[in-house]
Amino acid sequence: QVQLVESGGGLVQAGGSLRLSCAASGSIFTINAMAWYRQAPGQQRELVADISSGGSTNYADSVKGRFTISRDNAKNTVYLQMNSLKPEDTAVYYCNANAAAASSYWYTRDYWGQGTQVTVSS
Repeated sequence: QVQLVESGGGLVQAGGSLRLSCAASGSIFTINAMAWYRQAPGQQRELVADISSGGSTNYADSVKGRFTISRDNAKNTVYLQMNSLKPEDTAVYYCNANAAAASSYWYTRDYWGQGTQVTVSS
């Protein structure tokens, strides 16, 4: 199986920055795309940004120019650098990876982290 563990959330003032990390571990055969989602109270989970195994990126319009997603394939880790944070960025941020475990290398599926809280005060 593949486990995802996020870190780096917290409380920050508007205009500040945070960097989230998500490390994948376990018996991994391959990791394809990785992504960050977020879910605010009473809202649906939404895609924030994703990155392919080759490094191609995609961002939600609401974070373009402020957030940067990156990954270190050697470490099986994805990052989200968040700058110029706004109160509306407050949410639980979830890491996602499309991956195959070594025991079922022919089958890829989505794995999720437990989430990390980001709170931006005004």
